[in-house]
This record gives sequence, structure tokens and C-alpha cells, in this order.
Amino acid sequence: MPDQPDQPDTNDDAPDTFLSLKGGGTEVYFVRHGDALPGQDEVVLGDYDAQALSELGRRQAQALARRMALYKPTAIYSSPTGRAVQTAQPTAQALGLTIALDDDLREVELGPIGGDLASDDPAEVSKLLRRRLREIADIAVSGGRWSAIPGSEPTAQLRARIVGAVARIHQRHPGERVAVFSHGGAINAWFADLLGLERDYFFPAANTSVSVARVLGERRLLMALNDISHLREAGVFEESARMPRE
Repeated sequence: MPDQPDQPDTNDDAPDTFLSLKGGGTEVYFVRHGDALPGQDEVVLGDYDAQALSELGRRQAQALARRMALYKPTAIYSSPTGRAVQTAQPTAQALGLTIALDDDLREVELGPIGGDLASDDPAEVSKLLRRRLREIADIAVSGGRWSAIPGSEPTAQLRARIVGAVARIHQRHPGERVAVFSHGGAINAWFADLLGLERDYFFPAANTSVSVARVLGERRLLMALNDISHLREAGVFEESARMPRE
């Protein structure tokens, strides 16, 4: 991730261009959860939110924890969904921090899509989950608007809750680095709002990718997007790249 200056401008009348921590800015590390598409040996009956991290996802989370230990965030927030919390746990343990849950960091709420996931066959559940998430990814990448799935959370509502959640975190942690564990759709929505994009989804956030921004009051600054160098360093990048996007 880029090494940007933390120092505010020496001219007291000049704006703090880089929203420095010394000037009260908060550096937010947005982390997408690890892989949560287990094979038939680990899958549980139910929908995507019922699934735990896969074996690959657990290795991704461990690699991420080693990276985050270098940046030493002073607080960790997470969506309450299991795959996000489980991704945050190795980082929390490495840094001796408690994970604060915030429901507004949850994933975008989607309307019905795909077939029924009800099945007593773990292999079939695993197959159906992958198919459904591939369909969702296709819609997200091709159109970028969740309104393409009838009954989904409206754009304004999605952006208001994720922007509001991060604003509250900034208010609690001025001058600090904070890790926020969330989901691909929610992270996309926050950065799309920062960049003034109409699309709700504009980049395929990789599992355990780290995107960084600084927040100071109403001002926001993009620092890095979709960094996965920790996966390369841990030797799990190639395996991660072969997994279907979800």
C-alpha cells in the first residue's frame, strides 16, 4: 500500500490535503471476508450466510493477519455475518483487540435470485451456492446496479448505512488506524459513493483484499484499492485466483 505523508501542511492556514492522522483523520482499512464457499466436506445445509470460511478462507485470514500486524490498527469493526467475523478473528488475536460488531457493515440485501437451496445433499448445496453466487457476480460486474435484482436494497439506503457506519467509526477514532471487515457489495458502495459513481459495484473485491481510505469530517480520500499482496507473500494467491468470484 502506498506510503503517504502523515504530516499536516506546515502552513496552519493550508488545508490538510492528505487528511493526516496527526490532523485528526482516521485511516480505514476495509477488508473483504475470506473465501466462504466450502466443498462438500465442510459445507453446511443452508444459504450463503450460514457458511463458515473454507479451508482456503482460513489460510487467507491468517495471511491477512500477518499483513495487518504491520499497520497496527487500534480498533477492529466487523459485519456480524459469520464469514466476516471469522476473517477478523486472526487479526484481532494477533493485535490483542476485541471485534466490535456493527450491523450496518453487513452485505447488500438482495432480492430472490436463482433456485431453491433446500437440499439434504452437501455436494448439491455446495454446487448450488457456487452457481447462485456466480449469477450474482455476473449481474454485479455487467451492470453494477443491485436494482437489476428485484426486491434488493435500494442504492440510497445501502450507501446511507455503510457511509454512516464509517462516519461513526471516524468520530470514535480520530487520529487512529481502524480495520473494518465487511463484504464486496458494501465495500464497493462506500468507495463508489466517495468517487461519485452511479454504479453500486465497480471492482471485483478479492477475498481478504484490503482497500484503504482516510476520513476527516466530511472529507474522504482514497489511498489504495483491492490490495492482495499478502496472499502472494503467503503463497495462496494462485489458489485464490482460481476460485469463482462471489
